[in-house]
Amino acid sequence: MSTETRPLRVLVVDDEAPALDELAWLLGRDGRVGEVLATASAAEALRVLQEEGVDAVFTDIHMPGLTGLDLARALSRLKEPPPVVFVTAYDEHAVAAFDLNAVDYVLKPVRDDRLAEAVRRVVDARSPGDVDTEDTIAVELGGRTRFVPRSEVHYVEAQGDYARLHTSEGSHLVRAPLTSLEEQWREAGFVRIHRSLLVSLSHVEEVRTDAGRFTVVVDGRALAVSRRHTRELRDLLVRRARPGGAPRP
Repeated sequence: MSTETRPLRVLVVDDEAPALDELAWLLGRDGRVGEVLATASAAEALRVLQEEGVDAVFTDIHMPGLTGLDLARALSRLKEPPPVVFVTAYDEHAVAAFDLNAVDYVLKPVRDDRLAEAVRRVVDARSPGDVDTEDTIAVELGGRTRFVPRSEVHYVEAQGDYARLHTSEGSHLVRAPLTSLEEQWREAGFVRIHRSLLVSLSHVEEVRTDAGRFTVVVDGRALAVSRRHTRELRDLLVRRARPGGAPRP
């Protein structure tokens, strides 16, 4: 049973005073935020965090001395690190940010609706038992960074140390081995069907058998299932098809 969530206590970090004041003001207007602390450097933020408990850190990246990425790395070593949201004018650090498990990456100038979405992600990160949070994957497209929701990924194909995410709109290459995605996305309904393929069960359109060979159809494409993974996949599909079966991802 979910309970009412107490207001957030957040820390804002930015070396530029106008940006710091604006972000603190915008967060203070959000009804889910109860208190906003502000610091002008990552080093100062670390000192504050030694004395103060916060529910989230909203930080710039480009700052003198320690950067926002340095701050996130330091926080990641804590037993219970607060969720980190990067707020920056530069999009080229998005992949590194999500490698550090940032809950969001907001580009300046900050829009109210975009910041509200970041606060929602922080709230979700605080209540993993009540809300089914969704990963967002940062992908590079011609010098731009696009954020692809995990629910849009239909299947994933291994390409060495990289993985190609296939969506209804095309495919995207990301720097992540298939084994890592398999482990991280298992609870969201992704299953290995081949040493080089991971599929979303919710996007399986058809199952075929031919001379003992098993294939699944995703986006109209037949994907071969290895003998090693055939039984597990069939069992999962049967359970999902039953009333009261496995929960939706």
